[in-house]
Amino acid sequence: MKKFAILCLVCLAITAQAFGATKSNTGNKAELYYNSLNQGKIVYIPHDNRPVSDELSADTVKMVGIDVVVPPDELLGNRENLGDPDKLWEWLEKTVTVYRKPTKEEKRRLKLKSKDLVKDLNPEVKAIVISGDSMIYGSLVGSRKHSLTSKKLEERAAMFGQFKKKYPGARLYVFSSIMRTPSSGEHSGTEDPEYYQRYGVDIFRYTVLNDMAEEKRLSAREEKERAFLEELLPKEYTLDWFGRREKNFNVNKQLLELARDNTFECFALGRDDNAAWSQTHMESRHLKDFIKKLGTERVHNLSGIDEVGMLMLTRAVNDLKHQQPVISADYNWGNGRNTIPTYSDEPIDTTVREHVALLGGKYSERPEGSDLLLLVNTNPNGETLAANLYDNTIKLRSGVRYFVDMVEEALKNRYTVGIADVSFVNGSDNALMAELERRQLFYKVQSYSGWNTPTNSVGFALAQGILAKSMREDDKNRLLLLRYLDDWAYQANVRQTVARQLSWFEGAGLYSKLGDNKQDIERRATGLLQLFAENHLPPSDFIKRLKVTSPWNRLFEARIQFEK
Repeated sequence: MKKFAILCLVCLAITAQAFGATKSNTGNKAELYYNSLNQGKIVYIPHDNRPVSDELSADTVKMVGIDVVVPPDELLGNRENLGDPDKLWEWLEKTVTVYRKPTKEEKRRLKLKSKDLVKDLNPEVKAIVISGDSMIYGSLVGSRKHSLTSKKLEERAAMFGQFKKKYPGARLYVFSSIMRTPSSGEHSGTEDPEYYQRYGVDIFRYTVLNDMAEEKRLSAREEKERAFLEELLPKEYTLDWFGRREKNFNVNKQLLELARDNTFECFALGRDDNAAWSQTHMESRHLKDFIKKLGTERVHNLSGIDEVGMLMLTRAVNDLKHQQPVISADYNWGNGRNTIPTYSDEPIDTTVREHVALLGGKYSERPEGSDLLLLVNTNPNGETLAANLYDNTIKLRSGVRYFVDMVEEALKNRYTVGIADVSFVNGSDNALMAELERRQLFYKVQSYSGWNTPTNSVGFALAQGILAKSMREDDKNRLLLLRYLDDWAYQANVRQTVARQLSWFEGAGLYSKLGDNKQDIERRATGLLQLFAENHLPPSDFIKRLKVTSPWNRLFEARIQFEK
């Protein structure tokens, strides 16, 4: 059975005081709830095996007392292994079913012998949260690089309906992605076809003009540019790229039809990295029109994808509890709620409201009586720069001071506060974290997230903030600790230092593909992270047991564990 790293991260000897927290919740309503759901399980198939998509999401739910079963790593895709849908379907059926004695009616109808058994859904399985990308393409990366036929994809998508018909009691929560449109080959990494490295900027711009042409009249200059790009781009590449997108579009229509037929308890369609004008935005608009024609209310079309697994798990928990949490939000001054962040095609306030709806919550315009007040750290000018740029310093900006004042005021009013840190992408705002550290606010909030895209940060801050209300204080602080180590220490600081020092290691490889010296690089990252933690986090012996590895053989993400 797969080991869940985070639950074993910090031993119980690490006290709440070491985290700067208050007394544990032992004996209160949260502790009672923690024990009350210990009898069921959720089966979860993420869209790949990155720690944040996989074990961190699963372990968050385990901390509220619900067992979460995830496939072994070898069945999940990564950026090099695109995954194996057939084996995942086999694993799913084996995991969620049991054999039992048939009823008299089943014996008669199925003409069974006295010793025959029938296969049925395991009553312990309360929900099944599944990535459609994994079950159809193999993984999220697989959805962008596969060479599968339309017929094969249709057959795999149809398996969701077949599964539901076979096990009508199965509560399926399914999420799928609309293919992303990276703005350049650099932004695509190695997760798109090879030619995107050379033609990514031109492909992106071409789709921008196509999208704009549908919504408004292009200028003569823009029309000329579009014609030029169409002639410039090699036909074999555009046929491959747009052909794969058409397959993805049709698969999503097929899944939407299954949602209309009540195959799923909930279906989420996430827009992977995109922009206000792009192929992803265009396809999303067309699918929204298709959803309206279907007339189903079980579908959510939202910006983002990597956070959707965490949101869907939270939705399943809320459904099991028959609970609809009330959530409100507030924003930094300036552009605030109207900020359209990098990698998104909509204002951040729209994303927050869509995420609240997806996790089964109710949005409130006022924080009074809310289960969570999400405070969103945006830049007053509406920009979302990269966390690895030199602009991301500890120098206190006026917007940061104003925002931390908001946090303190909300805590003073006894609101339960979560922080979505979206002023930078792919890492925390160093000035914000320095001010939270100075005012000793780290463990007074319910949740924090500042990783990857702004929509990713919003989704995790919301989901973990809601689930944390049903956790023991130590577990809530453990999640916060991991976010501070990952989003702040590693993503915004250590990652850049290690990248600059790669030349120190013979055979180190590249930032995007580590070489033979991967273990030495990981040891260097571990030492730097330990030093950062010693300087900025409350003292504890956990720091000496810190370990950083690079699960996707690159520096972009890290798995942070604590050795025994």
